[in-house]
Amino acid sequence: MSTWDRFAREKLTKIFNEKKLIIDIGGGLRVDDKKNNRFSKDNIWLKDYTSKVDYKVLDKVADYHPDIIADIHKLPMADNSVDAIICIAVLEHVEEPQKAMAEIYRVLKPGGYCFIYVPFLFYYHPMKGYYKDFYRFTYDGVEYLTRHFKNVEIQNVRGALATVFNLLPFFSKKTGVLEWLDKILKKQASKQTSGYNIFCVK
Repeated sequence: MSTWDRFAREKLTKIFNEKKLIIDIGGGLRVDDKKNNRFSKDNIWLKDYTSKVDYKVLDKVADYHPDIIADIHKLPMADNSVDAIICIAVLEHVEEPQKAMAEIYRVLKPGGYCFIYVPFLFYYHPMKGYYKDFYRFTYDGVEYLTRHFKNVEIQNVRGALATVFNLLPFFSKKTGVLEWLDKILKKQASKQTSGYNIFCVK
């Protein structure tokens, strides 16, 4: 298992073990094909966790049957009311990511958890009629977006070599050897990365 996958699994497990009301903005966990535009077998291990908490998917459109239909720029929850928020591969698709992050911070309880993924060096990926693809985030950008949280952990996704090859369609998601080379060449922690997994505590 890669360093970033291990980080994600550890932080998501922590969220589901320690929090009760968990909002998945955009349904990025992809654990329930009845509430999402996609389903991923990679995250099937989370299914048991989601059944033991108050897990809700939030999306801006009704097409994929989310639990809550709302805009991330104006979340319909009271201040300090949500235990945890998951926001995977969403912020690049919203018009105002800083406003979205301010809303996430607003609705989280003090001590609440937030798990985020944002891309940096990643291919263009809108979904016609659903969302556009506006932004990419550097390490500095991630630090700025999460500046109000009392604790932030940032884990890059892919090293420099694997990132370059991931941009090529015929190599995408098949970068195992390159991940090994990144480790040997000490490029795993490079800021030239595909994106970042981020864990925040309010």
